[in-house]
Amino acid sequence: MSSYNHKEIEVKWRKYWEDTQAHKVEMDPNKPKFYCLDMFPYPSGSGLHVGHWRGYVLSDVWSRYKKLQGYNVLHPMGWDAFGLPAENDAIKKGIHPSVSTANNVANFKRQLYEIGAMYDWSREVDTTDPNYYKWTQWIFLQMYKRGLAYRKEMPINFCPSCQTGLANEEVVQGECERCGTPVEKKNLKQWMLRITKYADRLLEGLNRLEWPEKVLKMQESWIGRSEGAEVVFAVADTDYQITVFTTRPDTLFGATYMVLAPEHELVDKITISEQAEAVAEYVKQAEMKSSVERMASKEKTGVFTGAYGINPVNGKRIPIWISDYVLIDYGSGAIMAVPAHDERDYEFAQKFELPIIPVIADMDGSVPELPFVMDGKLINSGSFDGMTSESAKKAITEELEQKGLGKASIQYKMRDWVFSRQRYWGEPIPIIHCPDCGEVPVPEEQLPVTLPDVENYQPTGTGESPLAAIGEWVNTACPSCGKAAKRETNTMPQWAGSCWYFLRYADPENGDALADPAKLKYWLPVDLYVGGVEHAVLHLLYSRFYIKFLYDIGVVDFDEPFTRLFNQGMVTKDGAKMSKSKGNVVNPDDLVEHYGADSLRIYELFIGPPEVDSEWMDNGIEGVYRFIQRVWNLVDRSLKNPAEPTQESEKRRHKLIATVTERIESFKLNTAVSAFMEYINASGST
Repeated sequence: MSSYNHKEIEVKWRKYWEDTQAHKVEMDPNKPKFYCLDMFPYPSGSGLHVGHWRGYVLSDVWSRYKKLQGYNVLHPMGWDAFGLPAENDAIKKGIHPSVSTANNVANFKRQLYEIGAMYDWSREVDTTDPNYYKWTQWIFLQMYKRGLAYRKEMPINFCPSCQTGLANEEVVQGECERCGTPVEKKNLKQWMLRITKYADRLLEGLNRLEWPEKVLKMQESWIGRSEGAEVVFAVADTDYQITVFTTRPDTLFGATYMVLAPEHELVDKITISEQAEAVAEYVKQAEMKSSVERMASKEKTGVFTGAYGINPVNGKRIPIWISDYVLIDYGSGAIMAVPAHDERDYEFAQKFELPIIPVIADMDGSVPELPFVMDGKLINSGSFDGMTSESAKKAITEELEQKGLGKASIQYKMRDWVFSRQRYWGEPIPIIHCPDCGEVPVPEEQLPVTLPDVENYQPTGTGESPLAAIGEWVNTACPSCGKAAKRETNTMPQWAGSCWYFLRYADPENGDALADPAKLKYWLPVDLYVGGVEHAVLHLLYSRFYIKFLYDIGVVDFDEPFTRLFNQGMVTKDGAKMSKSKGNVVNPDDLVEHYGADSLRIYELFIGPPEVDSEWMDNGIEGVYRFIQRVWNLVDRSLKNPAEPTQESEKRRHKLIATVTERIESFKLNTAVSAFMEYINASGST
């Protein structure tokens, strides 16, 4: 073969790898392991585009590199096939999710096969396989038995388009992360996971990870640890009390009013009759706004309840207002307002002509322009005058504790995880509701609770899953007393199956356990995880929570799943993210047909620094194709006219090896390609 024929070459080698099972791996205690993992895709109907290829090529380069270094490399692939993306795609096409998902998986697998990546397909997993989600349900039951899974009626984020509840992490700037529809609040009884119990450990673990600083900061900010004090305000002339959390107990003498969220449970109880109508109307208006609208509104709104709180440090009566800038799902849903030292409180106080009393001065004692939000020295604070903010925070908190009116406290911005979905295409939650016994977990020997095959899987929008209408599936016997009972009809979110999938790759056929402990010990944790930054506070946070729980119950012997994380940048076209709606998707199938997988792989590496977004240029792959032809011609000539290497050529080759090694290790893969190009040019290719 004298000229470069990419089709002939690629078919030959793909067949060879398949026939020899070149990419299949087994445990080998005599070899060091390297576990390289891609974030497995949800198989959408549109298939892979060149942006997806970028991450897969990066991970494959690393997998082959480590294999050449003598490592036993695990590089698996599977499908995140449950959840909203797959179900919405099925609804759009008018076919059952199981059919559309199977079709999409087949197409994705064909495309991944053409990449020529060294995936061990014998370890393929699919989150919709009952043999897989049996263990997703098993993990849920372990959490339930230990009090980490519970049901609660509460106002949750609800997407009217997807017609299901959403976790806080799935809401971006007040819109559904999946479809972009403005999110509403809706009272529903939901399954929750107590991720907040792991907040401190999730924070601490970040210090041990070789992750991009941006992701570490995003998780730290999302968890949002705040040290401060809980302060108890009595409601004047009643037996009610309002507890607030503040990070600034040093400003307590400057609290001149209080604010409750419109949804606070005491609103109706403390509002005086003369204010009842105005309060009810305000609460109704607030219900129609999203959390983002409420926080972003420049015009502060509110209504007076007619009730007063008692400031615990000076006994003064301060008015209790309601305003939508206070959110029920942050802190206690109530604040003490210190307008002299908080910008939002200051704006509110000015609008409604409420007192503004400065209690913090500069360190020299002068009162700066208000609102003054920095630490300083206390003024107008009784016996605490002259103290620094740092000292006063501790002293005032101690006095509150002595009086039984407060205590030191740590709170988190992160909320418990809203885990249930009112949709069909997800793992059934393995709980049975009995009129006599209450919630009863499905016995482990009865797992998996399989998803019934139904004709109507459309979301109801009523707060009930489509499963609720399937009587023959819902109606069952209580495992505890044997009486008539009903199955839980909500399903798990798509994150449930992706929180632990990387464990199953170690032992994908095991029917008796999540995975063999010896195999988990050998292969895990993941050494290199490659995927997009968009999962920073969704999949990556949830997976860390799951692994810490599985560590606690002895399933794994490590508590962080991914040692090193690499976030590849997007590939844009015409300056925008590729999407069908923009009409700028570049399909790799045509490029593989015309230029070959190797040309596309090299261009994906060469397009720019792998961690930053890069613009796709149609003529770029043509240049790479010509480069491969030059390499082919150089090798072809060398084989036809063999010659001993010169000292200069040996020096060039050793320099290339050193350069490429350093650039792969530092993830400068675009410059690793350019080093090869320079080498070929210097070697006299034409």
